[in-house]
Amino acid sequence: MALSPLNRRRLLAFRRNRRGWWSLWIFLGLFGLSLGAELIANDRPLLVRYEGRWYFPVFVRYPETVFGGDFPTETDYRDPWIRERIEARGWMLWPPVRYRYDTINYALPVPAPAPPSRENWLGTDDQGRDVLARLIYGFRISVLFGLALTLASTVIGIAAGAVQGYLGGWVDLLFQRFIEIWSGLPVLYLLIILASIVEPNFWWLLGLMLAFSWMTLVGVVRAEFLRARNFDYVRAARALGVGRITIMFRHVLPNAMVATLTFLPFVLNNAIVTLTSLDFLGFGLPPGSPSLGELLAQGKANLQAPWLGITAFTVLAAMLSLLIFIGEALRDAFDPRKTR
Repeated sequence: MALSPLNRRRLLAFRRNRRGWWSLWIFLGLFGLSLGAELIANDRPLLVRYEGRWYFPVFVRYPETVFGGDFPTETDYRDPWIRERIEARGWMLWPPVRYRYDTINYALPVPAPAPPSRENWLGTDDQGRDVLARLIYGFRISVLFGLALTLASTVIGIAAGAVQGYLGGWVDLLFQRFIEIWSGLPVLYLLIILASIVEPNFWWLLGLMLAFSWMTLVGVVRAEFLRARNFDYVRAARALGVGRITIMFRHVLPNAMVATLTFLPFVLNNAIVTLTSLDFLGFGLPPGSPSLGELLAQGKANLQAPWLGITAFTVLAAMLSLLIFIGEALRDAFDPRKTR
């Protein structure tokens, strides 16, 4: 589908911002790699050739009896006996990092947390788990959580702002008072209290944060609808008998989306920061989940292992910086003073 002249100018303006343009591609590249985390960091081989047959342990769980073992349990490919048997009659292709986020290295030469080595490139945490593997999986779950929360809060925020701004009057007045009261609540403390009452998981935590994050875009969408509700094309649509829903979401909403799109990278940034903060305080994802906040907490608790805090902080700072640069480039691209 061909772009309109205005959108082409916006795209050119976004590309002229080299920092934002390359930040977008770097972020997408890192996120794409994290989506294939099982192919990069795993305690199971990618491919096994055994007695003339092909096996794909990274996708299929094979029992030990397939490789000559005595038990029908899942094969432990790190077991020296299994490894020697497979290599004697075939070969194994391992991922670059031979650990999952929850794999414990019991053969550490020093007590955990162990410093970076040839086997554990960024060292291990205080339970002997590979830090690099946890960073890769933690990056993925942070971005996926942030994207899910951003999408859900954007849909609710746009709908609420559209109704509030288009109808105006008492609807706008009462809704605005409700938002002022709701946004005045101590969000982080409420999230901590609710997360301590129930056992948190990905979806439960997403629902808790969604209860407050939807207000981010309401003010922007409301202002756009208040400005556009008296435009000539809206009055003409009303005179022709077009329904309110059609006017709101077919005619007015596309204009409101221009301002909304520039906020999305910052909404995603805020969602990731909130999740990291809860994980750091111990009220986020379930224990054992790969999390940047949990690695930061381990770095605080293990000052003798600086690689824990430094690596987690570096990944988090880089991710948030990329999102900020993308948001700034989008803001400039949609600025009418720069796209004339």
